[in-house]
Amino acid sequence: MQDHVHIQCSDCPIRHRAVCARCETDELSQLEQIKYYRSFQAGQTVIWSGDRMEFVGSVVTGIATLTQTMEDGRRQMVGLLLPSDFVGRPGRATAAFDVTATTDLVMCCFRKKPFEDLMATTPHIAQRLLEMTLDELDAAREWMLLLGRKTAREKIASLISIIARREASLQPRQPKGMLTVDLPLTREEMADYLGLTLETVSRQISALKKDGVISLEGNRHVSIPSIDRLLEEAGDDSDGGMLV
Repeated sequence: MQDHVHIQCSDCPIRHRAVCARCETDELSQLEQIKYYRSFQAGQTVIWSGDRMEFVGSVVTGIATLTQTMEDGRRQMVGLLLPSDFVGRPGRATAAFDVTATTDLVMCCFRKKPFEDLMATTPHIAQRLLEMTLDELDAAREWMLLLGRKTAREKIASLISIIARREASLQPRQPKGMLTVDLPLTREEMADYLGLTLETVSRQISALKKDGVISLEGNRHVSIPSIDRLLEEAGDDSDGGMLV
């Protein structure tokens, strides 16, 4: 782990979606006083379930996974943390899940107690965190639908669309035409996350490629000619706009 990374707030790639998105200049200055950056290598544990949380923060670049381990040792991936997603819960002393860097990861962290104090006096931060929490709740409900009712093909298309739309949302201008995305998960990890077998994941990705829904360069670089077509394959409504 390295702590020497530093990014100016004005140059931050998640500035308009992070917990500080609504902050004024003076509020950003207060956050700056309790902020630090941490970087993690792919495969490195950010925090273990049950560990005391000394910080909260946002994913700046990279992807992490949330994993729950059962008493008998079985593990289940229960969530993905993408750029701008918030890690940690103000008011909660310990971590509820294992957080592991799937790719090289950079996090913008805040010392937990000062951040909690700042929330009490800075409505812009509290309001934005509430919005992000409600978005996370909506995403969890959608994921329940995906796991419980969607076909294997729809599951794969949904996961690709989630990652692609999030990357698009981080761009200053919404891209038009073909989208490209590097999948952060191996096919084994996708199978674990989606409750499928490795063979099923590979077969469905090949089918989506054969039908022209996606194109592949290597195992992870995916091009999406039409996000509307991909959303249709995911079983989602498509109105021609970018869902974020």
